[in-house]
Amino acid sequence: MRRGLTQTKPHSSLFPLESISRQVLTVSELTAMVRTSLEASFPEVWLEGEISNLRAPGSGHLYCTLKDQTSQIRAVIFRSTALRLRFGLEDGLQVIVRGRVSVYEPRGEYQLILDHVEPRGLGALQLAFEQLKRRLEDEGLFDVIRKRPLPAFPRTVGLVTSATGAAVRDMVAVLHRRCPIVRIILVPVSVQGDGSAEQIVAAIDALNQLEAVDVIIVGRGGGSLEDLWSFNEEIVVRAVACSAVPIVSAVGHETDVTLTDFAADVRAPTPSAAAELIVPVLAELVERLEMLIAHARQTITAQCLDQHQRLDLALAHMNHIRLRVLKEAQRVDSAVVSLREVVQAKLKRATVDAQAWTQALMSQSPVFHVRRDLAMIPQLRSRLTTVMGHVLMEKAQLTRGNLSRLNGLSPLAVLERGYALLETVPRHQIIRDVRQVAVGDEVVARLTNGQVRCTVNDVTSNPSV
Repeated sequence: MRRGLTQTKPHSSLFPLESISRQVLTVSELTAMVRTSLEASFPEVWLEGEISNLRAPGSGHLYCTLKDQTSQIRAVIFRSTALRLRFGLEDGLQVIVRGRVSVYEPRGEYQLILDHVEPRGLGALQLAFEQLKRRLEDEGLFDVIRKRPLPAFPRTVGLVTSATGAAVRDMVAVLHRRCPIVRIILVPVSVQGDGSAEQIVAAIDALNQLEAVDVIIVGRGGGSLEDLWSFNEEIVVRAVACSAVPIVSAVGHETDVTLTDFAADVRAPTPSAAAELIVPVLAELVERLEMLIAHARQTITAQCLDQHQRLDLALAHMNHIRLRVLKEAQRVDSAVVSLREVVQAKLKRATVDAQAWTQALMSQSPVFHVRRDLAMIPQLRSRLTTVMGHVLMEKAQLTRGNLSRLNGLSPLAVLERGYALLETVPRHQIIRDVRQVAVGDEVVARLTNGQVRCTVNDVTSNPSV
């Protein structure tokens, strides 16, 4: 043995393996134990952090990560809780959450299961208000160009409000005071709480179906942001913006602002102000109409007097014109009489001339001349036949003599006696002089029964010529 070392028994001999009781766990069992321990230790925790990596799959659950400057933890919001959120989650939003710590067993990761989420610093309703306002404004739902003018003299006014609140009493009182003849159609709805938004939308649609409604007031009395929230619901805002009938928003007091105010054609600070805004004061209208009627009567009377004077002047002028017309009518009558006499005289002279011409034409009638000439036609035909026979015989004898002389002068007759007629190639000019050809030229010798093409081998001029 080496110095400094002592021999001892192996460690295993001190604790025999057979004497130790072991409990071997599976991964799933350990994860379940950890989850149970965490859920028991942290049944409810409140955390503050920033949302990141937000995901919203088709299941309706929301998945995100809560983080601060140094740490982060995964979190899940199940669908039932997500549906109760008044605002939309987005990356970078600072929130305060409540939940319990648990473990997602398939991955062995601990996470928070959230059952309450609220924005830090800004209330949930106010944040939801700002988010929805921004989204609808980006769609153009609040554009001024969509606003329509209110009718000047509405006959029927629709009210969408609670039937028991002070707002409806104030609106009805103001409407009847200002214009007693206006017709009011009240569609009572719940203006806060569950289902109130759907009732408001149904009421607006129902009033739009009535063709007699000229303008609609949608409103209620004042309250907190939560009390007025029905008029911030998206379905209500869209129903107001899409209404075919102009809508006045009269929700709460002057300082209260809802999204319905932005979508409506006109916003009134209070329900009473809305009633004053849409109907005129009937008494003032009647007084104004009476003043207009009196002014119109004075104007019409003055115009009638002026027109009467102008008519008198016109009639006086017309009498002068009438005298001139009568004088001209007399001149026309005299001219008609003179014209009739002239026409009758000309007609009489024309009748005499026609009778003379008729007698002259009868003495020169062509019928007599035709009959006389027809009797002479057979004699003239016989004489013409005889003369033509003699003329034809003389012409025939003359023609035979000319033909005999032409045959004696014809080049063909010369060719029949053994002569040939030379022509140049290709112009076919008759060769009368040896100077017209040269050695090597081609010529055509025309005979009585054909032609012969020849080549000139020699050209000799006659010295005596």
